[in-house]
Amino acid sequence: MTGTVFGFTEAQIANFGLTFGVGAFMLYMLFIIGQLAWQAKAGRFGTFVLFLGLAFGMVGFVAKYIIQWTLGIK
Repeated sequence: MTGTVFGFTEAQIANFGLTFGVGAFMLYMLFIIGQLAWQAKAGRFGTFVLFLGLAFGMVGFVAKYIIQWTLGIK
């Protein structure tokens, strides 16, 4: 088991961090956007605009995994 950390290879650790680590960070960012909208008393439309503007970049990251899953690409 040379070249491993706790029995996992570098590629397995990187894949885990990229999927679950970044996914958890994205959920935390959504929480922050929600807190920002609540503290600013943005209302429904303002909250929608905040989520649309600040969270739209996450859509591409999630779409990448959905496309890879449907096409069967690893």
